[in-house]
Amino acid sequence: MYSVKGIISSSYSSSNIIGYSKMLLEMGVVMMMVMSSCMSCVKAGNFNEDFDLTWGGNRAKRFEKGQLLTLSLDRVSGSGFQSKKEYLFGRIDMQLKLVAGNSAGTVTAYYLSSEGTTHDEIDFEFLGNVTGQPYILHTNIYAQGKGGREQQFYLWFDPTKNFHTYTLIWRPQDIIFMVDNTPIRVFKNAESMGVPFPKNQPMKIYSSLWNADDWATRGGLVKTDWSHAPFTAYYRNFNAQAFTRAAAEEASQFSDGKWQNQELDAYSRRRLRWVQRNFMIYNYCTDYRRFPQGFPPEC
Repeated sequence: MYSVKGIISSSYSSSNIIGYSKMLLEMGVVMMMVMSSCMSCVKAGNFNEDFDLTWGGNRAKRFEKGQLLTLSLDRVSGSGFQSKKEYLFGRIDMQLKLVAGNSAGTVTAYYLSSEGTTHDEIDFEFLGNVTGQPYILHTNIYAQGKGGREQQFYLWFDPTKNFHTYTLIWRPQDIIFMVDNTPIRVFKNAESMGVPFPKNQPMKIYSSLWNADDWATRGGLVKTDWSHAPFTAYYRNFNAQAFTRAAAEEASQFSDGKWQNQELDAYSRRRLRWVQRNFMIYNYCTDYRRFPQGFPPEC
């Protein structure tokens, strides 16, 4: 698998930061209006009923009768949780507020995954940074144990100030990554070209907060400053509109829900292009050094 370390190192530059800051200034007011309008669209789930705290001891905590969950990281350990149910296709929404201040070296991961050496996986990973510098949102897709389909983005807001909604829509025809109801990435099923696609293995929802200062920030040049520990990320408003039984049993129902077959409308397609034009900082489909003999067929 192609190492994320090289991607972080090659994609991070001062020109990226300048462009990011300028774009925030130009687009900030408009985006605040858009985000505030869609934050109320997510139905709250319950972290007591839907998730198990899997590691980190009391660094993972639930509050407000299961409406709020926090993960913390200190010098000894990080923490994590996973869903009790497995899903095969669905729309998964989660609101997160990321580690504030100097989060360099930390990674907050929120993803779907099956188990085993030929597992499938759909990733959101938030790579921390020093105070005043932007998070990097790292996305990837694994099918039959193989990843290497990375795209990375800056966000058009500060993800540490307020909660924002991060959505994975997983369907037989495509996978859509969304932030505050804005699509940032679409990965289409290209099995007809010999490209594996995650469609047969049910996956659980996972999240973790952990130390990755050997690669997470500027390719490992910036280490975790433990004087700022504990680092804490916050979760709320989980919602899963998803199938939990075998695909064959659910196939006849697949046209019943809005998310299953609805295509991106013209506005959403414009938003997708806007994000990819202004905030994408790495795309494996344009990495000539990585693929000197030609890009993968899905590109």
